[in-house]
Amino acid sequence: MSTSAITNPSAETTATFTLSRMRWAMLAMAFFATVINYLDRQTLSVMAPVLLDQFHISAGTYSQIIFAFMLAYTIMNGISGPLLDRLGSRKGYSLTIAFWSAAEILTSLTTGAFSLGIYRFLLGMGEAGNYPAGVKVIGEWFPARERSLASGIFNSGAAIGAMLAPPLLAWCAISFGWKASFAIVGVLGFIWIAVWLLIYRTPPVNPAEPTLPAPSVLSLIQDRFVWQFTLSKVFADPVWYFYTFWFPQYLKIGHGYTLAQIGKIGWIPFATAGLGNLAGGFLTALIMKRGINDQTARRISVLFFSACMVCAFPAAMVSSAALSIALISTATFGYSGALANVLAIPRDLYPKNAVASIWGLASMGSGFGGMVFSLCTGWLVDHYSFRPVFMLFGTLPIIAATLVWTLPRIARQRESAPAL
Repeated sequence: MSTSAITNPSAETTATFTLSRMRWAMLAMAFFATVINYLDRQTLSVMAPVLLDQFHISAGTYSQIIFAFMLAYTIMNGISGPLLDRLGSRKGYSLTIAFWSAAEILTSLTTGAFSLGIYRFLLGMGEAGNYPAGVKVIGEWFPARERSLASGIFNSGAAIGAMLAPPLLAWCAISFGWKASFAIVGVLGFIWIAVWLLIYRTPPVNPAEPTLPAPSVLSLIQDRFVWQFTLSKVFADPVWYFYTFWFPQYLKIGHGYTLAQIGKIGWIPFATAGLGNLAGGFLTALIMKRGINDQTARRISVLFFSACMVCAFPAAMVSSAALSIALISTATFGYSGALANVLAIPRDLYPKNAVASIWGLASMGSGFGGMVFSLCTGWLVDHYSFRPVFMLFGTLPIIAATLVWTLPRIARQRESAPAL
């Protein structure tokens, strides 16, 4: 299927329908879901220095546990995206968060590497639905001119969750034990579901956008935009997974930090990532004000922020922990700034009932890259050090940015299309 045959869904820029203020409440819920998502995910990362010692888990075995999470995440993204497009945001979002929250609570029952891998596999199954659901909500509620900023706010939940995790979870583990950390964070998801079911509203219909049948997964897979977009995620997202899963362990191995010290400073790269989400949206808005269309503006921003990610290259080559953290923080700032724009690109080109499916497929690429590069990370750390790992993750963003820049574009004048 050629992308030129797909309608331009950005016609709402000229629509006369009134935007609902409820869109900000929906965005806030997607933001908090992502905060919880990353608290769940980061619990293992923060607890790793304790669990690896207690259960005698090597870096290689730890990478296999991460692989188990990413394997489930990869498989389920191909299912969760289309499922969310068919169930709708209200039911779909609730189900995915209920599943991953239950898996997080189960992790408190860990007795060794094998059981830990099983529980993280289950967590990956549930967490696969968060990004397709959040992007779907944004696509339903926000016009094109606001989508980069809305996507940045939504995705900043990942940075906030990752930022809160080190001090919050380290304190919880020191005060109540590591088991309590998993159980407490898991309960937060069920509280979110109760609020979501209470306040959710059906999004307004834009009369300027034609109603089209939902595309089949097969037709999307055959589309050049979708598979190239998916390929870009294979190289982009493993960079973020590296920081979220390995940063505390890097501080311990590379600089001799204790759990308490990690809790005090381990949040810094994720704070800059939060700023990157907002910067990504604002930079694109600024570029668009100069008369550049949204498709080109988002791609320019991706190039700029991807260049910031190259700062990872020298991060492990400097002896100063402060300088290393500063370089890593610049890289996470760049990742989030780029992602704020990447999140908005599919909705610029496709109808809203295709967005979750596209993101599900793209997230499969993300998960596949995460699995492969996680195993590479564990092997490199065990046999060499973190230095070649940082060199690797300073190079991958260049490949990803090139793939995003060369994505197919859809003619602006096209207002209708045959059924997908």
